[in-house]
Amino acid sequence: MSGVTTTPPRTLVIGHRGASGYRPEHTRASYELALTLGADAVEPDIVATRDGVLVIRHENEISGTTDVAEHPEFAHLRTTKRVDGVSLTGWFTEDFTWAELSTLRAVERLPQLRQASSSFDRMQPILRLRELLDLLDGERARTGREVRLVAEVKHPTYFASIGLPLDELVAAELARWNQPRLLIVECFEQTVLTQLRSRGIEAQYVYLVEGRGSAPDLRAAHGRRALPYSAQLTPAGLARLAGEVHGVSLDKGIILGDLGIIGRIHDAGMVAFTWTLRPENRFLAPEHRRGTAPRDWGDWQREFGVILGTGVDGIFVDHPDLGRAARDGL
Repeated sequence: MSGVTTTPPRTLVIGHRGASGYRPEHTRASYELALTLGADAVEPDIVATRDGVLVIRHENEISGTTDVAEHPEFAHLRTTKRVDGVSLTGWFTEDFTWAELSTLRAVERLPQLRQASSSFDRMQPILRLRELLDLLDGERARTGREVRLVAEVKHPTYFASIGLPLDELVAAELARWNQPRLLIVECFEQTVLTQLRSRGIEAQYVYLVEGRGSAPDLRAAHGRRALPYSAQLTPAGLARLAGEVHGVSLDKGIILGDLGIIGRIHDAGMVAFTWTLRPENRFLAPEHRRGTAPRDWGDWQREFGVILGTGVDGIFVDHPDLGRAARDGL
């Protein structure tokens, strides 16, 4: 695919939701720490409010990442919805105005694993996308360091179905930022990537691929006949993707099960990223764990090293300092 340059000079260390291993994810504190720890890029997940404001949350359901349950004034908004085929009960960003959502405070999503991060609960508000863009602009003005943005568009088929077209909202925000050299856009759905390109957003476009199942936009269009993610990683699937996106981002389990997949993506003419590298036993492959406590750190150096050794172009990490140490050590 022609257009924006697709080959980073070295493996990008991407702060996954900021430095989410140390601070509640997607908060200003998390992103500021990611910059301090030397992340080459940061990754926000983008969802929308009822009045069309783009906010940064891992999911549109926010009971696990905010103190919304402690706000009696919003008790009536608790509901059950079906998002991308999954039934969820809780509170959803699209049922709040930005003014309402801004009264909430962020909490650690994994408190049993990351107790130190939990000590920062309820200290930070929800962040809007424009505030993160301003933060990156400020870093560039202050230090001269250009940190890339890896913007993940969340659940676009679902949001379009309720009258909140994320392609339109995201395109408007990113057009105002106007930093195509620093912009990577990713999604588990190709449809929105195509829509954003058609709206003139210059970026490196990366398709997210899970280890199982199929893309929500394909399921919405084709039901049970939807092409599975696995079929998109065959030689024919990669050849097709190469004409439509700049890169593919894989669940790290796919790489650990097939160390040659990165080379095949490169041979197809695309960059390859992976998610998410974490040091805790709970997230490591069994052979890299130490002890039995899920929150203890295992042999993360070895697992990170195996993945980096494949030549992957970008790694998503919750702890940017560990990602840099592994990359630079290699």
